[in-house]
Amino acid sequence: MDSAIRAFKINLEKLNWVPGITYLRSKSFLTPRLGKLHLYPPRPLHIPDNYHNTPSEHKNCLSICIVTPSFKSGCYIEDTIKSVVEQGYPGLQYVIQDGGSDDETGSIIQKYEETLKAWESRPDKGQAHAINLGFAKAQGDVMAWLNADDLLLPGTLDYINNFFQANPKVDVVYGHRVLIDSDNNEIGRWILPPHCHHTITWHDFIPQETLFWRKSIWKKAGGRIADEMQFAMDWEFILRLREVGANFVRLPRFTGAFRVHPDMKSIKDVNTVGVQEMNMLRKRYRDPDVDDDQLEHHIRSYLRYHLFLDRLYKCGVLKY
Repeated sequence: MDSAIRAFKINLEKLNWVPGITYLRSKSFLTPRLGKLHLYPPRPLHIPDNYHNTPSEHKNCLSICIVTPSFKSGCYIEDTIKSVVEQGYPGLQYVIQDGGSDDETGSIIQKYEETLKAWESRPDKGQAHAINLGFAKAQGDVMAWLNADDLLLPGTLDYINNFFQANPKVDVVYGHRVLIDSDNNEIGRWILPPHCHHTITWHDFIPQETLFWRKSIWKKAGGRIADEMQFAMDWEFILRLREVGANFVRLPRFTGAFRVHPDMKSIKDVNTVGVQEMNMLRKRYRDPDVDDDQLEHHIRSYLRYHLFLDRLYKCGVLKY
């Protein structure tokens, strides 16, 4: 789940546009891609050759703990697991925390049991609670969670290790996003500008499946995901990291793929618990009475920068 697609009302029928950003709609080439879940017809997922051959630049690699929360995820969880364990990363600590699924999820997890640090299937209080249960079983030098329908792209863990070791003052990193459908075909890409603390106060564009952070900043920020939240826990966590002074960097690389499908939790809950939790975060971190015009004003420059980078990427000037 990812709050970058939630801050505005989602078109449930088309799964296409997140309304709310209206000032650039008049020309399609001036329409922001951020927030759109289907940007072009399905086509084979393109992975650059150098992703598969990402070198590990450090002999003593950092341990990286990834938690996958799951519940009745039999349709997609095997692809998720394979995207993690086939990284071949020697410092991987992979934990799967299942919520007591009664479908094929458990049998799929068992197939990969030897590659896991731990796994458990038991009732939980929701996604955030499951993530916390998973992190109670393992905490590496670097941490992340990956939902049971999303993917890591090849070479991501070596790249993350290399970057953190070369940049010891960086606490949190994230990358560009690939959108995929139920058949692992790509249907869009989000090119994000460099990190902007001001923008995340107003709107969360950070792709959750690409987010990695150091254990040290995790502890400083409270050492937990807010399990009282069922929807916007990623945005709440990002804001909490910012409040304790975390140094964020947007990486020049696609690191994860976000799966778009009709049963995704983000679509089902956005207009109920999602609205409630986002309003709660607005009251905590900014003016709770902001209207769409004010919100648009605060994120306008970020979206313009995004459009500029998106054009350069599509023209081949930028290569990720």
